[in-house]
Amino acid sequence: MAPEHLGRLQCIAARTWLRTLDDRIGISHEERERKAMVPAAPLPVQEALLADKPEHAIARGAAEHIGTDNPWGFRLDTPALRYNRGELYNLSIGRGTLTAEDRHKINDHIVQTIVMLSQLPFPKHLQQVPEIAGGHHEKMDGTGYPKRLTGSEMSPLARMMAIADIFEALTAIDRPYKKGKTLSEAIAIMARMRDEQHIDAELFALFLRAGVYRDYAQRFMQPQYVDAVDIERYLGAHASAQK
Repeated sequence: MAPEHLGRLQCIAARTWLRTLDDRIGISHEERERKAMVPAAPLPVQEALLADKPEHAIARGAAEHIGTDNPWGFRLDTPALRYNRGELYNLSIGRGTLTAEDRHKINDHIVQTIVMLSQLPFPKHLQQVPEIAGGHHEKMDGTGYPKRLTGSEMSPLARMMAIADIFEALTAIDRPYKKGKTLSEAIAIMARMRDEQHIDAELFALFLRAGVYRDYAQRFMQPQYVDAVDIERYLGAHASAQK
């Protein structure tokens, strides 16, 4: 939602309607418990068209908080609520489609990955598995998660995994929430991520020069998504900017 549209949203939300039916009929016991925080109003009742209600705020349990002294080195900004279902709150998202609570829940998959893998007795040649699997959402500038590592704090394999994960996610066509990108679109997006210090620049250059992107496309992408990519456009532009 663009900032200039928020005022219009507030005007729409301020409209009222007359509710004549009990809004506690046909809901789950969890919803009913949340609604019990506020006494039911006698019918009929006038309500705002859109609102952030007390029952929309779903509390986070004490066990869900990860302290700064945790043994895995997680550095997370944990929202106060587990979920916020507020109508205005969700319609006012300024960027993307996720609230801070939604994003934290999605990001939690990597936290659980590290917690689980760190407890497994890997043999010596697999000792890096937790770091490799758990570091693919870190960024070179230290703004990633869940440990906010910088590129120098990550192994080459973990940095490679980050590039592979992003490329696969961009080109995948089996996700219900998005369309797959063409090969050229995916590389262009990744080049911007490199410029913003999200992925390792040297490894991304190797990814292009070695033709890994092309080999993957030929094996796993549908032909209509495999278009031409001028890798020199990205390698040359970045090299010039670095000088």
